[in-house]
Amino acid sequence: MAVHVLAVLAYQEGDRVTSACLAGSVNTNPVIIRRLLLSLQKARLVETSKGAGAGSRLSRSPRRINMAEIYRSVEDSESFAAPSRKPRADCPVGSCIIDALDRIFTSAQNAMERDLAKTTLADVIESVKKSGFCAPPKAS
Repeated sequence: MAVHVLAVLAYQEGDRVTSACLAGSVNTNPVIIRRLLLSLQKARLVETSKGAGAGSRLSRSPRRINMAEIYRSVEDSESFAAPSRKPRADCPVGSCIIDALDRIFTSAQNAMERDLAKTTLADVIESVKKSGFCAPPKAS
């Protein structure tokens, strides 16, 4: 959802977009979008204003926002996590499995974030525009 919202903002090329408009594109409630925008604002990916001229826009060029930043701005936990229940310590596998999985999951998490960092929001927009299904951005 975060990538979708940021892509709409990038597609609008600096024009402010309301949470209602973003919610319409994502097909969700504006309240959910406003919560998401708070996370994106905290990560310094968007700036939001209230009152006259209300709405959100990107805080910097889509070429300077990568997918890893977006991922980190909205994900609370690691994608790969060890089981929440502790295994039996007197079991030969149970006594070692958490450490073994932790090394594997950390490596996978780092690889995923390195790969995400190679793609920018501009790359996403370019792909969207190439699909040929998008109408040009609305003039304000």
